[in-house]
Amino acid sequence: MISFNLRRLLNRDNLFVLVITAIIIVLILMPTGFEERFPQSTERVRGLVLEVDNSGVQQFGIVKSGAQGLRVKILDGPFEGLEVNATNPLLGKMELDKFFKVGDIALVILDVKGNAIVAATAFDHYRLNIELILFVLFALFLVLFARWTGAKTLLSFVFTAMMIWKVLLPCFLKNYDPILVSLGVVTILTTVIMTLIGGITKKSLIAFLGAFFGILLTCGLSFIFFPPFQVHGAVRPFSETLLYSGFPYLDLNRLFLAGIFIAASGAVMDMAMDVSASMNEVFQKKPDISVKELIGSGFAVGRAVIGTMTTTLLLAYSGGYTAMLMLFISKGMPMGSVVNINYVAAQILHTIVGSFGLVTVAPFTAIIGGFIYLKWGGDHGQR
Repeated sequence: MISFNLRRLLNRDNLFVLVITAIIIVLILMPTGFEERFPQSTERVRGLVLEVDNSGVQQFGIVKSGAQGLRVKILDGPFEGLEVNATNPLLGKMELDKFFKVGDIALVILDVKGNAIVAATAFDHYRLNIELILFVLFALFLVLFARWTGAKTLLSFVFTAMMIWKVLLPCFLKNYDPILVSLGVVTILTTVIMTLIGGITKKSLIAFLGAFFGILLTCGLSFIFFPPFQVHGAVRPFSETLLYSGFPYLDLNRLFLAGIFIAASGAVMDMAMDVSASMNEVFQKKPDISVKELIGSGFAVGRAVIGTMTTTLLLAYSGGYTAMLMLFISKGMPMGSVVNINYVAAQILHTIVGSFGLVTVAPFTAIIGGFIYLKWGGDHGQR
């Protein structure tokens, strides 16, 4: 009985989970290579705001500029318990500025020389605690609702976050080709996510192949339609700032193109797994089904999912640009002029190309699944 349970525990799917867990630990510990750019003579600590001095703040309408003075009690680190004066510089940009009041917890950057604090700057409000609470609640709900599948989903979520932070973005900064790096990272993510959720099965293989071809098509369409749109990669927020921060060699256009299929890859994976899993269910119920009928079933599922998925992409992409669109509408600009503006045109390119790739995933997955399931059979017991 013990050996039987051990074999079940150490089956290939669970071993894959253990391998991915080990890789996540390695990624967490792995440096990005840019840590040394942060001044070594600084300490990042939490600080309780005891007093505020707004005499140095100048207000022009709704915009504040100047500097806010703070009296802060340090809550952790080598200077815990010490009270220091800190400054909160205001740039006159509401999206970047923060304003403190008594009782707030701030993330404070201390400039240290020897054992003394030279200067203190209130970097921003301290949010790590509430972010951690939110993530823990999300993780608990996911695991309680979906159990083992939820745990694997959570693992894929963390793996994706670590791959983006520790591999994708550092490679961009090191001037590796954004397109090749993005394709490589997305391929790895697709493989891991499909296998974690679907197991080492034909269902996962079919979903991976369908998603992979959809992502390749999205990448190809990006190259084809980007030049006629005549937009520049600098339309992305902070892109130009990145060039001025010591990375003038970055190709913002290729970063923009990479962002198109990276953003669409999640929905592409979802579509591919939906079609593959549905076809597997059909094959289990009717193993004598013909290739044509099975592919037709995959097409039918794909048509149903596409209707909501493309709209989901539109809402997801446009949600971050509502204020910009509201500004244009408030000026009475006709729609023909609005869609011709580079910011809007870039978003249209992003949305339609991503949606086009999503639409093609269903037939790719259905055709691949039809031949694989009929030739090698379905995944018994895999739901």
